[in-house]
Amino acid sequence: MGLQLVSRAAVDGKRPVSKARQTSDFFAKARRLTFAAVAFFLAAFAASTSYAQSSAFAGMAGTWSGPGTVTLDDGSNERIRCRATYKVAGASMEMVLTCASDAYRFNLQAAVVAAGGEVNGTWVETSRNVGGSIQGHGANGSFQVLVQAAGFNSSIALKTTGNKQQIAMKADSQFRAANISLSK
Repeated sequence: MGLQLVSRAAVDGKRPVSKARQTSDFFAKARRLTFAAVAFFLAAFAASTSYAQSSAFAGMAGTWSGPGTVTLDDGSNERIRCRATYKVAGASMEMVLTCASDAYRFNLQAAVVAAGGEVNGTWVETSRNVGGSIQGHGANGSFQVLVQAAGFNSSIALKTTGNKQQIAMKADSQFRAANISLSK
């Protein structure tokens, strides 16, 4: 029988496989399969745990800074330098955004709460003593909100991806728009 295996293997161009080698290969494959299954379940568990603990503002907490531009009501553009600080506590977030150029400065503070994809809160621009409401929607670091006060409206789009953040504001007041790129 052993001679037939050797002969058949020689005709097929393969080496004969011993039972010891077959057993060794079986256990090696079983170990790899077990490792792959454990790795899969650990990854799935970690993903579900982080998802369960995440909030609409996950990944935003901390201090961010970077450049931007502001477009004034006369159509001129100015470069600005900005700094944002986010304090996140579950579904609530407090934000302070300060931007300045040689001739222009604004300091925006906000407190918002996210629930069911909706964002609501209040804001104040301290250098002009103007404040009002924030309403919009968003989750996972991407938001579209409308800030309003008497005689002032501005739409704000904010998108956070990893350690990068983009903020785009469009207003109907002293400044027409601002585009800001922040990094953590």
